[in-house]
Amino acid sequence: MTNPGTSTRKRFWFDPRFTLGLVLVVASVAGVAAIVVRAERTTAVYAAAEALTVGDRIHAADLTRRDVRLDGAADLYLTPALLPAEGVLVTRTVVAGELVPASAVGSVKGELFTSLVVTLRGLLAQSVTAGSVVDVWAAVKSDSSRYAPPGILVSAATVVRVVEQNGILTTTDAPMVEILVPKNAVSTVLEAIANDDAVSIVAVNTDVER
Repeated sequence: MTNPGTSTRKRFWFDPRFTLGLVLVVASVAGVAAIVVRAERTTAVYAAAEALTVGDRIHAADLTRRDVRLDGAADLYLTPALLPAEGVLVTRTVVAGELVPASAVGSVKGELFTSLVVTLRGLLAQSVTAGSVVDVWAAVKSDSSRYAPPGILVSAATVVRVVEQNGILTTTDAPMVEILVPKNAVSTVLEAIANDDAVSIVAVNTDVER
């Protein structure tokens, strides 16, 4: 029998399942909020306002700034923080509108490029035009009519233009192209030309028609 003079104290009710459920709800809400914040976070990067070719020296005025979501891949692209005041040198072709990869530019204090005109053996592929990236191959002339197996002289050279041969002073019908090559490869190409080696170019960035 309960003593009327004794007050009844209510016991605190605790259910571990309720606490676990509450923790899961809070964690879920926090996770969704973090995802939304991350999805709305953008990074300023540069895109090519027009086609950029190897050897071009570019500054911020030559590029278009875009705010895009990169999901942690910002280091892969050229950002305002990576573009020095003296500009950068394009080391591989970037098409108009493309985000500029950080790997496609280099310091203007680094390796520079120069242009050379080479005469080719055989026909020029129709896909090769100004801006095409090509490998330059050469077969060393061993005697008056024989050549050694071909090898690559320069990898990833850029075609500046296909030389038109309409003048009356043209001495050959062989196709000629002007290409940009690293300065440290100039002597190799000139040696092949002087030795009358069989020089050819092979496109490495040909678009696939759909």
